[in-house]
Amino acid sequence: MNLQFISDSKGETTGVFIPINEWNELKNKYKGFEQEELYIPSWQMDIVRERMEDYKNNPDQVLDFDTAMDEIEAGL
Repeated sequence: MNLQFISDSKGETTGVFIPINEWNELKNKYKGFEQEELYIPSWQMDIVRERMEDYKNNPDQVLDFDTAMDEIEAGL
């Protein structure tokens, strides 16, 4: 894929340019790819809010990804 990165005056990447033919290939390969708005059910948003609140109240009770995966694999 021939991507071009767009940077601001500080050299920070602010965007990506994808040639139109490659964009069209992505759209054909992944139907719904360019969908701008995703519907997230309210029950799912409630769970995420609850988990974020739990994290905010107990930030020392979380595991990083690698530790969590190690524990899961140890239980298999």
